[in-house]
Amino acid sequence: MAHTVSLYIPAHRATYSRLPEVDWDNLEFGRYNSDHMLICDYADGKWQTPQVLPFGNFALSPATLSFHYGQTIFEGMKAFRMEDGRINIFRPQRHYKRFVLSAERLCMPVISPEVFLEGLRRLVEIDKSWVPGQPGSALYLRPFMIATEARLRVKVSETYRFSVITTPTGPYYQQPLRVKVETNFVRAVKGGTGYAKCGGNYGGSLYPAQKAKEQGYDQVLWTDGIENKYIEESGAMNVFFVIDDTLVTPPLSDSILDGITRDSLITLAGRAGIRVAERPVSVEELRLAFEKGKIREAFGSGTAAVISPIGTIGIEGADYDLPAAGQESMATLLRTALENIRYGCEPDPYGWNFIV
Repeated sequence: MAHTVSLYIPAHRATYSRLPEVDWDNLEFGRYNSDHMLICDYADGKWQTPQVLPFGNFALSPATLSFHYGQTIFEGMKAFRMEDGRINIFRPQRHYKRFVLSAERLCMPVISPEVFLEGLRRLVEIDKSWVPGQPGSALYLRPFMIATEARLRVKVSETYRFSVITTPTGPYYQQPLRVKVETNFVRAVKGGTGYAKCGGNYGGSLYPAQKAKEQGYDQVLWTDGIENKYIEESGAMNVFFVIDDTLVTPPLSDSILDGITRDSLITLAGRAGIRVAERPVSVEELRLAFEKGKIREAFGSGTAAVISPIGTIGIEGADYDLPAAGQESMATLLRTALENIRYGCEPDPYGWNFIV
């Protein structure tokens, strides 16, 4: 999708680039930060002028509200170097809509779509040399917002900072995942912040994920916060199962994140004639599907992970294994279809690609 510039964002260029420090053959997620960042502050009831600056530290008071009371939200998306050399930010408008939902849930002011989209475009344009070209690689974009008022009091902040930083990245997970169905700890509950991308959701998930790793698993399969009966997400990803030749995924709710990759895969599955069911999936259904040989695949989906096949699911102490994802698996077919659009190998009929 072509983009018309409607807002000029001034830029102060870095005096030197850290590009020579990058090991392009080992793009560990989050290891490198590119040369610039976007900054836009909110004060006196309005957003100030956004600008691109050299990447650097923030100067904040130890009493800053976001350090104490959790007003911090973020998004995650990717910019891809396409087959013809152009650079594409994938579905930023959809990410903006989710960012707005997160901001509203955390009582934070909404950044305008012009600043969000043009800020992303301008930043990626300036740091275009940081967009890798290897298969499966991308420049990960992290827009985020924090409360910046210095006040030790539980209150809605009166000042904020919106920023975007970026990092080149390769594949997130290299091997099929071993996951454990979690029925003790919960990620989110009805009426909570599960649908928002706020820091507290992730901080609270670290302990059960760490306990699962101590037991030999890579991640957990979260269950609902009421009965621990239904599957909701896999770690920080949405989750899909292939049961009886149907692609099944839990329905969205206020305790499940509305994943942009999830939405894209559902659209592509429909285009490919794959039967899709957005419905509750119980732990007991999973167990029976394994025992009756009805489950063929399971995988997580997300911006960082794209599609991550699950090789083993632990249910109440018993491990159930899944076959490796072959060339004809739904995970492989859907990933290929998604990557072909993002890298410009085939037409984009949905207007997902935002060309820089």
